[in-house]
Formats: sequence, C-alpha cells, structure tokens
Amino acid sequence: MWSRQRGRLKPLCCGVEELRCRRREREAALRKARREQQLVSKRLLRDEALEEAEEGCVAMIFGEAEIQQFLRLAQRGTEEKEREGALVSLRRGLQRPETQQTFIRLEGSIRTLVGLLTSNQALLQLEAARCLHELSHSEQSAVVEACLPATSYLLTYLSGHSSDFIELCLYTLGNLIVESEAVRRQLLPQGIVPALAACIQSPHLTVLEALGYALSQLLQAKEAPEKIIPSASTDSSVLGSTLPQHMLQLLQPGPKLNLGVAVEFAWCLHYIICSQVNNALLITQGALSTLGLLLLDLAGAVQRTEDAGLELLACPVFRCLSNLLTEAAAEAVGGQLQLRDERVVAALFILLQFLLQKQPSLLPEGLWLLNNLTANSPSFCTSLLSLDLIEPLLHLLSVSNVVLTVLCNVAEKGPAYCQRLWPGPLLSSLLDTLAFSDTEVVGQSLELLQLLFLYQPGAAQAFLQQSGLQALQRHEEVAQLQDRVHALQQTALHG
Repeated sequence: MWSRQRGRLKPLCCGVEELRCRRREREAALRKARREQQLVSKRLLRDEALEEAEEGCVAMIFGEAEIQQFLRLAQRGTEEKEREGALVSLRRGLQRPETQQTFIRLEGSIRTLVGLLTSNQALLQLEAARCLHELSHSEQSAVVEACLPATSYLLTYLSGHSSDFIELCLYTLGNLIVESEAVRRQLLPQGIVPALAACIQSPHLTVLEALGYALSQLLQAKEAPEKIIPSASTDSSVLGSTLPQHMLQLLQPGPKLNLGVAVEFAWCLHYIICSQVNNALLITQGALSTLGLLLLDLAGAVQRTEDAGLELLACPVFRCLSNLLTEAAAEAVGGQLQLRDERVVAALFILLQFLLQKQPSLLPEGLWLLNNLTANSPSFCTSLLSLDLIEPLLHLLSVSNVVLTVLCNVAEKGPAYCQRLWPGPLLSSLLDTLAFSDTEVVGQSLELLQLLFLYQPGAAQAFLQQSGLQALQRHEEVAQLQDRVHALQQTALHG
C-alpha cells in the first residue's frame, strides 16, 4: 500500500477507489477459498425400533463360510422368517469393516444381494436394502464401488409407494454418489435428476430431508458445474428441472417450514450458487427475496425459542445471500427485493448475538453477509448507523477482521457517514487494532483511518491527540508508521 522514497514518505495510490479495489480483491480470494471447502459426509440411517430390539447384540465379524450360509438361507430358506433373519444377521455383520471386505471379495455376493433387493417380498427387499445401506456407509472405496450393480435398482425404487423404503434408498444413493464417480457416471444418463425432481413433491418430510441430503451430495461432485447443474433445455440438469423452484418453496417462511428439510435444501442452494453456473436464473426465480425473508424469520425464531438447531440453518442462508449479493443480477433486481430497509440489518444483528452465545464459529459467516450488504448499498450503511450498531459491531472485532472491512464500506460512502462514525467508540478500537501483531489487521485499520482522515479532516488531529502514535510505536516500522499518519493528516488538512 505504501512506497518509501529517500527522505520522505508519501502514500501510493491512496484514493478511495484503490482502497475499494484492494478490499474487493481480498474478498474475492476468500470467497473462492470458501467455495472450494465442501462438506462431504455420509449418513447412516438405522431404524430406532430395530436398534432398541437389537440392543446388546454385538456386531460380529463374519468369515466367508458364515456369509455364504446367510446368503444361502436368505435365498432358499423354507420360511420367510428364516430368510429375513439371515439377512438381519448379515446386516449386523456388515456394520464391521472386516465383514464388508470379506463380503465384497466373495464371488456372487453382491449379485445375490441385488437379487433379494429385486424380489417380490417386501420384508426381504427392505432387509437387502439395509445391507446395501451399511455397505454404502463404508469409508473404503472398494466397498462402495462393489455396490455399483445395485444403484440402478435403488433409483427405480424412488418412484415406489413406501416412504420408508424411498428414504432408505435416497440415503444409500447419497452415500454412494459422493464417494464414487463411477456411480455418478452410471446414474446421470439413467435419469437421477428427474427422479429426484419427482421425489421433491412427496408429502413426507422424511423423504424430503433424505432427498435434500442425496441432492447435496450430487451437487458437491467435482463435475457438477459442467455436467449436473447447467441450465440446458432439458430436465436432466438441475437448473433445467423443477428442483430450484421447489427448493425455494420449501425455504419459504411460514407454518409449513420444516427445519430439517430447510437445512438440507439451503445447503443444496449454496452448492448451486457456488458453482456460478447461472446465478442470474436463481435471482429471477426469487432466491434473494426468499432467502431475505427466511433471514427475517430466523431472527424472529431465535427470539422465541431455544431450539439449538436454528444455527444449522443460519449458516447456509448467510452463505447463499452473501454469494448472491456479489452477482450483477442482484443489483438489477435490487429495487424489487423489499429488503433494503432496517429490518434486514436488525435481523442480522439479532442472529449475530444469538450465534455469539450458541455457535461463535459461525459469526464470520454473518459478518461476511454484512460486508456484502454494505459494500455497494448506502441504505444498508445508513441502517447500521441509525440503529446505533457500530459499537456492537466493534465487539466482534476479536472474532473476525471482516468488521474492519464493513467499517471501510461505511466510511467510503462519504463525509456524512464518516461524521457519524467518528469519534465514538471507533477511536479507542482503532488504537487497539494498531497494536495487533497481525499485519493484515493493522493494514485494514490504516485503510479505515485513511478514509476517515480524507472525509473527516478533524479526525486526524483527534487521533494524534489520543496518543495514536503510542500504539503505532509498538511496531517494528515505527518511523514509517509515524510518517504515514502525518502524511494522512497533511492530505486531509490541505486537500
């Protein structure tokens, strides 16, 4: 930011536009890094009634002979109860990695399991599906790859009538999809996206939550931006299907909003937005308005209830809004959002205070949203000042230096904004941050001072009178930093 010349110091390219560009470059790099952090995980679905009935039963490690015996009984047992019991025993064994490895090495084992999955006896089908589900949860890629012959049948059963069976198939597919590119290559041409789009109209919340999980796993695939998400004129792509509209409907605030379902589909929306395939389409479909209203609803909810799950929804909502606000299309529809008022800023601060108590690690997500709200919007900056939120914002400086970026957003709006910022609690906070060992924090503090000195000439004198240089002298570059402040003062006082 600064260049030293022999004999004196002078600021290099210290205009408001230069400062704004540098901040935007830093933010773009951080957004890219956050987009690349995926939340890949697997889910294990087990029937609570079965778990209670089997309590005390230890999952055994089975060898080839025992596995062959279970499969033989499941195929040719004389009674249905005997056949079902054999699969139950096998399922328990498949909870152990050692049994999983033995099972997939055994010739014909997967073929036999798929045959039971496609039988006309519902109980055997269900137990076979549960065995496959245990295999899908494996951390060993070879085990997951072995399940490939079953995936097309699991996809077919998504159009069935049993909500429990559909839920189990969805979680199993989700586990397999995220682990194996081969599974995705097989399922995409077979129509997994239209099949998921059909499931989203299910009246069963358990199915919808499982669907959200499976879809989020699909959207996290490395090939998703090229092969899964694109909005071609076909329903085989996510944006070309009815999925986005239905997702936004499921995120609409109201009595029908279900927290578990909303969390899953908010993450789905986040992954679509991060792909940057066609965010303009999502905005025209009402994504910004829906998410903004959901933010307001969340703020009201945290004031009414102690539900510990609300922070799980806050995180993807923050991320979706933050990323959409960086799109050019967001500016184009800005007047239609009906959100450019104090309610959004007030709601965000309510959520920040809630997270400070419940989940402090999520505070930077909310601060990024505040940064993107104030970056190009004088009205949001005005709301921040009129609601006297500068001091509460400064209390979050220890959590994230994005606070300084937000303050720069406010200061760069001009003299009227700087006049309301200074001195207030900002002066003592800046004196503290200049003493930090973090050079990035010090640099951002100096940028903020530069804006304040530029638009509020009296700020330079007040800063020096309050022993600002004492804080600056703690740094190695004492002389440089002193000259910077004096240079800023001269620039501010003499134009």
